[in-house]
Amino acid sequence: MAEGEAGLYASRRPQSKAMFDNPEPGFYDQVPQYWMRDWPMPFPFAVAGASGSILTDIDGNELVDFCLGDTGAMFGHAPRPIVDALSRSAQRGLTTMLPSGEAAEVGKLLSDRFGPFVFQIATTASDANRFAIRVARAVTGRKKVLVFDGCYHGAVDETLVDFEDGRTVARKNLLGQAVDVTTTTVSIPFNDVAALEAALETHEIAVVLAEPVMTNCGMILPDDGYLQTLRALTRASGTLLHIDETHTISTGLGGYTAVHGLDPDIFVVGKPVGGGVPVAIWGMSRKVAQALSEIRAGMSGIGHSGIGTTLSGSTLQIACLRACLSEVMTAEAYATMSRHADRLEHGFTDAIRAAGLPWHISRVGARLEIVFSAKPVRNAEESRAAAIDDIQHALHIGLLNQGYLVTPFHNMVLVAPTTTDAQIEGLLDGFQTVLTRLVAQEEV
Repeated sequence: MAEGEAGLYASRRPQSKAMFDNPEPGFYDQVPQYWMRDWPMPFPFAVAGASGSILTDIDGNELVDFCLGDTGAMFGHAPRPIVDALSRSAQRGLTTMLPSGEAAEVGKLLSDRFGPFVFQIATTASDANRFAIRVARAVTGRKKVLVFDGCYHGAVDETLVDFEDGRTVARKNLLGQAVDVTTTTVSIPFNDVAALEAALETHEIAVVLAEPVMTNCGMILPDDGYLQTLRALTRASGTLLHIDETHTISTGLGGYTAVHGLDPDIFVVGKPVGGGVPVAIWGMSRKVAQALSEIRAGMSGIGHSGIGTTLSGSTLQIACLRACLSEVMTAEAYATMSRHADRLEHGFTDAIRAAGLPWHISRVGARLEIVFSAKPVRNAEESRAAAIDDIQHALHIGLLNQGYLVTPFHNMVLVAPTTTDAQIEGLLDGFQTVLTRLVAQEEV
């Protein structure tokens, strides 16, 4: 099926195809980021414009976007308040390496939305996680970081590990790795309390860096009570708990942390928090912030802490944070997203049952995934065993040819407040069409 769908895809995109058949000197592999070539399609399509929930490519094809920049455009492309903030900021300077007059208001908005943390701004969640890990090590006096097998925390070296045959190993295909990450990081399976207890009992772990729901190897929900146990065990062992909401911000207003009453020592959210502009925030509990202040007070000279970059905390970022938090990332927006996600969850489930397939839908708020197993998976090993690459690729390009873009690699579907009821029903119809073709092919 995928081969036929690939031919249809290519026939509709002669201009995009020409970009890659006849490359001009410039970008490596003809793309700004080489992973853009890794999508399960013959070649990437080049985007001419993006507005709301619609992408238009340079060949004039319109696609309803349920990928949304893999959460970066979770509230839709080019929200008007963000566009207006960009315009205003452009008239008064974009970066100054000094705080803007809006900083105090944005600090209050952050506290009101995400909780009583002491915040800093970064450009990406990868940077925010790196900076927070430095703080955790400084405050605890410990070196090691604990992450969960299959985790996603951006491009942070310490997190690029897997758990294989009972031990932590460097993730496959890393480029230019100079440091043995197994000396800095411990990886354990998610939802495994015994493994967590054993790792923390060493008193070597400075911080547990965790997604509250695993989102990059399928969507793995925590067992009932697991996150509460994680919090209790980290406190008992003097280990900090760092919650990364890079993807789980889809849960609801304030992210998974606010909706489920988590109490981390460190909190990170990136991608959509600036409405699509490169900005991330990281917050520390007041206790951690006080410990950091005491450490800094004892240092001599100015020095460089390894935390912060020149373009972080810019006037541009502050302006977009203000607009997003006050006008875009609202309770009303999340209510619309949740309603759409309810319909998709039920519609996908009905289609899967009608097709007689042993699959299910996993969900965190406005984010859903099609999982190729009959029951929920509990860790990365189970998730990897459930993955079927050929079907995943066929689903992706099949839906794309129906006019619907979902996230590559793990069939994630994300709804925005700009998504319409008609677009939801269209995706469900497209999913039913692709499933029918897949089942028919299997029966031949």
